[in-house]
Amino acid sequence: MADLSDATLDELREALAAELPAQAAFDGWKPAAVDAAADALGVDRDVARLAFPGGAVDMIDAWFAQVDREMEARLPAEQLSNLKIRDRITRLLETRLDILAPDREALRRALAILAMPQNAPRAVKLGWRSADLMWRMAGDTATDFNHYTKRVTLSLVYSSTIMAFLDDESDDFADTRAFLARRIDNVMQFEKVKAKWRGAGGERPSLTRFIGRLRYPAI
Repeated sequence: MADLSDATLDELREALAAELPAQAAFDGWKPAAVDAAADALGVDRDVARLAFPGGAVDMIDAWFAQVDREMEARLPAEQLSNLKIRDRITRLLETRLDILAPDREALRRALAILAMPQNAPRAVKLGWRSADLMWRMAGDTATDFNHYTKRVTLSLVYSSTIMAFLDDESDDFADTRAFLARRIDNVMQFEKVKAKWRGAGGERPSLTRFIGRLRYPAI
């Protein structure tokens, strides 16, 4: 176990983030979960609470950042470089699901908190952050309209897949993986439409209609 006696709050937050979901599954995203995580790491409880001044949402933010770091560690650039873009995105999303799989109850509780109206701006920010990281890991360098549409669509694919994942009891989450494959098909179709539009100088494809298809897909 790492010595955290002289850790900064940022270092302490990162260390606690790895412990929090196991505790939050039982205690909820509450101070009790921070206390239990602090005990597991041998950290003073009062100091540990200072790492999450915003309460539950800060705790969830730290956990999602930990998932981002774990995804980067599991998928170094050389593992993705020889894959097609579609396969890179699929691999990234499936890896996130693998990381989250042991903590589905904590995830369910976290999403319920983020769904509260007062937490909506933070929820959007967290979704964007993960989508941006996945596109950058996939090699995307777009800076124009494409930059935004890619991240919006991936955020929606990820969120809709998570909803399927939370209730999936199939072996190795086969139903979720099939659901994800269909959503990736939607994204690839949208990218093709955008490419044709750019080449022909036609009317910009409707992002609103596309978002509607992702949010309420025909399964």
